[in-house]
Amino acid sequence: RIGSATSLSSAVVNSRLQELVKLFKERTEKVKEKLTDLDITSDDESPTASPAKPAPATAPVPPPGGEPEGDKPVGDEHYCEMLCCTFKYRPWLDHLKNYQFPSSIDPLTNLMYVLWLFFVVMAWNWNCWLIPVRWAFPYQTPSNIHCWLLVDYLCDLIYLLDILVFQTRLQFVQGGDIITDKKAMKVNYLQSQRFKMDIVCLLPLDFFYFKVGVNPLLRFPRCLKYMAFFEFNNRLESILSKAYIYRVIRTTAYLLYSLHVNSCLYYWASAYEGLGSTTWVYDGEGNSYIRCYYWAVKTLITIGGLPDPKTLFEIVFQLVNYFTGVFAFSIMIGQMRDVVGAATAGQTYYRSCMDNTIKYMNFYKIPKTVQNRVKMWYEYTWHSQGMLDELELLVQLPDKMRLDIAINVNYNIVSKVALFQGCDRQMIFDMLKRLKSVVYLPNDYVCKKGEIGREMYIIQAGQVQVLGGPDGKTVLVTLKAGSVFGEISLLAAGGGNRRTANVIAHGFANLFILDKKDLNEILVHYPESQKLLRKKAKKMLKNNKLKDEKRAPRDLLIIPPKADTPKLFRAALAAMGRRGGKGPLAQLQRRLKELKEMQA
Repeated sequence: RIGSATSLSSAVVNSRLQELVKLFKERTEKVKEKLTDLDITSDDESPTASPAKPAPATAPVPPPGGEPEGDKPVGDEHYCEMLCCTFKYRPWLDHLKNYQFPSSIDPLTNLMYVLWLFFVVMAWNWNCWLIPVRWAFPYQTPSNIHCWLLVDYLCDLIYLLDILVFQTRLQFVQGGDIITDKKAMKVNYLQSQRFKMDIVCLLPLDFFYFKVGVNPLLRFPRCLKYMAFFEFNNRLESILSKAYIYRVIRTTAYLLYSLHVNSCLYYWASAYEGLGSTTWVYDGEGNSYIRCYYWAVKTLITIGGLPDPKTLFEIVFQLVNYFTGVFAFSIMIGQMRDVVGAATAGQTYYRSCMDNTIKYMNFYKIPKTVQNRVKMWYEYTWHSQGMLDELELLVQLPDKMRLDIAINVNYNIVSKVALFQGCDRQMIFDMLKRLKSVVYLPNDYVCKKGEIGREMYIIQAGQVQVLGGPDGKTVLVTLKAGSVFGEISLLAAGGGNRRTANVIAHGFANLFILDKKDLNEILVHYPESQKLLRKKAKKMLKNNKLKDEKRAPRDLLIIPPKADTPKLFRAALAAMGRRGGKGPLAQLQRRLKELKEMQA
């Protein structure tokens, strides 16, 4: 009993020692990986504890009739106490109070500057649209003159703030450097053409009101702030996802504004000739602006059906109007065609590629089943990505920008691949630029069992199924977005890179592919990562072979093989043979010799 207890305790101790050795090995591997790649953090690291605060001598006493202070909402919930009540206040008020205006503004990326340009453009539109109306139509009267002047001077204040606050703080590029110095930014603005136009816009012609009255034409220089309008267009188009919609609206506004100015000129001409004096002029009935706008639309679009001019002034005015209308309307149609063409350029390219492919397949009499799958690939690729080849879009960008896009799209997936953990980060960055996006249709074979593996696959969207079993059609596992397979084939050699199973696309699948040739070209510049990858690949191949041996059924032998003669017994037989003895060993030796001769 004592011996059995001792053997049992020794077995427990041995098993425990083996577990400890295994844990030490795993810890050593983690330390090696951490030393190889400084970005990998150890699981044993714990967050630094904040210094402990001394505990109060007594527990806090809750206020009478209320909750204890520990239950009061903190953090994201913002409360303030007043007398015996608790009120919730909005945190944005504090942000607004503590806000400091930036000393320099980036005009290309600052959304606050784009918002300010919107207000400047609104003030500019007020002047451009309403100055002609107030000049031509009798809408400005002594009873409402104070309302018009209030809005006018509010627009002037916006112009003045734009000059003093915003334009003098805009960053600019000089000699490849971004200048943010206050004095340099102010000098750059004062020497620019825009400053001269802004000064002309704010010429104080309003002082002539005291002599000639409130004449809206004296505010015409306010319409010269067109540079802010075009700058707003550029900034807004750069942040909109569908900028062509804004371009269509802007082109339509151009047409409406030309009709608006023409209607104002027509009312002025009618008033000059005398309202209702001839059949050509406005007769003074109904809404004057609507009637004149209707006449302007028929004139500029050359619909016809207008009364003939009677006087020389009317004939000249109508001729100039016709020529201007034809010229302006043709420009609007051409610009609208360009806007729509630019918006549908990608769709046109897609249709052209698809039509050429169908024409090619019909010429070579490709089967309809194959043609249908090709059409399906075109349609799915276009609708899912909005383009047929991502490389065509990225090839125009600099190498650094392509890397930034690749990091944001693919780095989170590639960094989780066990094969690449611990490698040089720059090597992974170079590898991200070599990834190729491929779309697989439902039931397409991604790879087949037995073929030479030359690629690694990363699932971006969709699912793939790994097939196996006796018939090769049993679904062993389904891999989803973010999964990786085929990574061992990148570094395996000597026939070890053959696929071990069939992989098909379950539905539409978008995969990233890394070619073995591309990886080898990258690893030439990173020898340490190459050694680490080969070591990991050998280890993974060894583990896969062990798993295959455990899964494979062992062959049962009907006649077991004959056991070899023990070495000690053969040595004794040889010694007896040299001595020439006549004992049983010598007889057994002679018998074995006869058996060997019979077998021969």
